[in-house]
Amino acid sequence: MPRGYLPRLAPGSYRAHAVVFWTHTVENRARGWLTPNLHHEFRELMLHAAFREHLLCPIYVLMPDHLHLVWMGLNPGSDQRRAASFLRARLESKLAPHRFQHQAHDHILRDSERKRSAFGAICTYVAANPVRARLVADPRAWPFQGCVVPGYPDLDPLAGDFWEKFWRIHNATIRLVTSAATTT
Repeated sequence: MPRGYLPRLAPGSYRAHAVVFWTHTVENRARGWLTPNLHHEFRELMLHAAFREHLLCPIYVLMPDHLHLVWMGLNPGSDQRRAASFLRARLESKLAPHRFQHQAHDHILRDSERKRSAFGAICTYVAANPVRARLVADPRAWPFQGCVVPGYPDLDPLAGDFWEKFWRIHNATIRLVTSAATTT
């Protein structure tokens, strides 16, 4: 492995129903690129990545020098490495003159981390990033956060009823995808 590269698991670890916590850092921790317009363009690209690779994103946070997101694969054809490449290639042109570091950091959630309470704690950790950075006192005050669940543009990961709605949507989507796969 070349010096300076993070180790990766086998490509299959990022496919199918994998759940991955991604961090994409801007080279040299550069700032000045995070704007409401970039947030809008990010959401659009995330929607395309989610559709292309059959993913849900229950939480993302754009920070002044990096971004965090959690993706969940929905079917055997989901490929998060391919989705990350798609997202980075298209988003990087929007960051110009800045660019991403050569490699994203990822953490593939283990089975114990995928249980609802543990998973919710990871997503809460992501949402609290602006608070830990002392950018806001309450995560709801940070304008550069949200979720991307195709078909549900108003879903708010910081709303009190989010997890109930999210798991209902997730389970219905899994059932739909499974049923479509068995009928073809």
